Amino acid sequence: MSAAASAAGPVAGTAIPVGANPFSRRAVLGIVLLGSALFIALLWMIGTGNGMGTSNDGQAHAQGKGLNGYAAMADFLDRRGFAVRRVKNEGALAKQGLLVLTPPAFAEGEEIDRIVSARRYIGPTLVVTPKWMAGPVNRQQKGARRGWVQLMGASGPNWPGFLDDVGVTLSSMGKDGAQPRWRGMGLGGVLPEGKQVLSGQGARLVPLVEGQDGRILAAVLDDGGYYPELEDRALAPMKSEVEDDDLYPLVLVFEPDLLDNYGMARLENARLAETLVRASGISPGDPVIFDMTLNGFGQSRNLLTLAFTPPFLAATLCLLLAAVLIGWRAFLRFGPPASTERAIAFGKRALVSNSAGLVRRARRLHLIGGPYADRIRERLVQGLGLPRYLDTVHAEEAIDRALAARDPEAEPYSVIAARLKRSRKAHDLLKAARELHALERKLIR
Repeated sequence: MSAAASAAGPVAGTAIPVGANPFSRRAVLGIVLLGSALFIALLWMIGTGNGMGTSNDGQAHAQGKGLNGYAAMADFLDRRGFAVRRVKNEGALAKQGLLVLTPPAFAEGEEIDRIVSARRYIGPTLVVTPKWMAGPVNRQQKGARRGWVQLMGASGPNWPGFLDDVGVTLSSMGKDGAQPRWRGMGLGGVLPEGKQVLSGQGARLVPLVEGQDGRILAAVLDDGGYYPELEDRALAPMKSEVEDDDLYPLVLVFEPDLLDNYGMARLENARLAETLVRASGISPGDPVIFDMTLNGFGQSRNLLTLAFTPPFLAATLCLLLAAVLIGWRAFLRFGPPASTERAIAFGKRALVSNSAGLVRRARRLHLIGGPYADRIRERLVQGLGLPRYLDTVHAEEAIDRALAARDPEAEPYSVIAARLKRSRKAHDLLKAARELHALERKLIR
């Protein structure tokens, strides 16, 4: 059975040539490109955390699309030209720009204080206090979508260790079922509902937004910094003297319905969100960072994260480009792949080749001259019809007489055989063996 026959296909009468590629070039290229793209995407998702499940879990953060979330505010600011980022890495909280914190009700106050304190000389910070207790909406409800919630009650935050001199109060506002109103920052509007309104109290609070009864719904912390834009729009003057011009403002929004998805359904609330951002010293094009770490989405840096983060991203791209070039060079290699030979071939040729290879590797070529001459003598004795009982000397003499009778000038067999047995070099062995073979053909035709 030949190698070509063993490669025969399942269809009768067809065969795939040895060394032929069973796949077309386009198929191989498509498989390689698709596999490489999926592998790189997997590494990117593992490193950045993107694509590993949805963040729209019904909680109060920048990717929450329920009534208590802030996805509408983030999307609105992004459309208004601000560089909005939703970060899940603590290292990104130290970047310049406005940081928006939306911690849950039972977050660690000391952790919030650590983040805010570290940013006082980096950029402004906006903290929105939580109010609503929410649960997932029944998915069987008509028109319900992922992330939607139903409000089940309200409560104020409990953050010991963060601004302990500032208090919050949850109470009703408005009478006779009328919607409560708010005013501030040159704007005014209504809250979605007035039975549970969250407000703040504290000696260092300078009101930016007040309710209709004067309670503070949003304020800037009067801490000795110089905040001219906020002071111009504040509802009361700052009492502290300026002690540090390098401080950035800390803005507190106590009533979350001013900025959450519940309130952002109104145009005046959207305008309030942009006004607060601009008054904090942020212009379109500047970063607005929405924190996700305090909401349980924090991720620590690892090698994969660094590989897809500047400045290491440049090295990663160079490695990927080098891999593409190597793959393309391999794809365009010259000619088809060489067909592999059998380790042990069929038939007498394999036996001879293996034996010759063994003798050559053992460096014992001089040992094969005598047996070869004896084998030629035996064939000549048989071919010339000489008696088989003749010894070596008499057999060689008879062969020499037969050769002299046919070609008197030919070199005798005995002389060539003796020279073959004495040879030590491969060249001399091969020459003598060829002369014996020619002599054999001359005597036996």
